[in-house]
Amino acid sequence: MKKHLTILTGASRGMGLAMAEQLLNADAVLLGISRHSNDALAQQASACGAELLQWQADLSDATPVAQRLTDWLATRNPSELVSATLINNAGVISELTPLRDSQADDLARALRLGLEAPMLLCAAFLGATKSWTEVQRKVLNVSSGLGRRAMASSSSYCAAKAGMDHFTRCLALEENHVPNGAAVCSLAPGVIDTDMQVQLRAANSKQFPDQHAFAALHEKGQLSSPATAAGRLLAYLNRPDFGAEPVADVRD
Repeated sequence: MKKHLTILTGASRGMGLAMAEQLLNADAVLLGISRHSNDALAQQASACGAELLQWQADLSDATPVAQRLTDWLATRNPSELVSATLINNAGVISELTPLRDSQADDLARALRLGLEAPMLLCAAFLGATKSWTEVQRKVLNVSSGLGRRAMASSSSYCAAKAGMDHFTRCLALEENHVPNGAAVCSLAPGVIDTDMQVQLRAANSKQFPDQHAFAALHEKGQLSSPATAAGRLLAYLNRPDFGAEPVADVRD
C-alpha cells in the first residue's frame, strides 16, 4: 500500500494537533515538528498503524531543522508514496504592544518562527522532492487574515503572515515552470479558539486596541474549535483545485 507523507509543524497542540489527529490512518506517514512531543498522538498512531515521527525542535532556529529535513527526505523512497505534503502551521504572536515599545529579541523570534522557518522548510522540502515525478506534492502555509489586514500592536505577526502570503505567490510562479511542480497555497483558517486567542483576549487594551473585539468573538461563541478548523483546512487541501489560488481563505 502506497503512503501519504505529511510534514506538519506545530503538531503537538492546538489546531496543529487536531490536524495531526485527523491525518493519522493506516496509509499515513506523518512527521510532526514541534517544541514538544505528544504521547497521546503516538498512541493513536500505534493503534491505527500509521508511521509517526515527532521531532522536537525550536523553529525560531530553523536552519538545522531544514537541513535535517533535507537529509531525512533523501532517505525516503518516492516509489512508496502517493503524495508528499508540507504544512507550515507553527506560529507565534509577540508581545501585543506598539512597535516602539517592543523588545528586539521578541520581535526577532516571532519573525524567524513565522516567516523565516516556513521559507527554509519550503526550500528544503521542494528541493529534496523535485525529482519525485510520480508523487503529488503540495505545500499548505497556514496564514491569517491579519496578513491581509493591519492591526495595531501586532506588527510582527501581521508582517510574518503578509510575507508568507507573498512568498507563496512567488513559489506558485516558480512551481508552475517545472514538471510536476508542487501545488502551493497560503490559506487563512478563520478565527479559532486556541492559546493564541487567549493571549489576544488577555492583552492590555491600552496597549492593544483590538482586545475588546477578540473578547467579544469568544463571548458570542464565534470562534471555531481547533478540530473544526483543522477539518476545514484539510478539506481545502484535498480539493482538486488546491493551489489554483496561491493565497486564499477557507471562509471565501
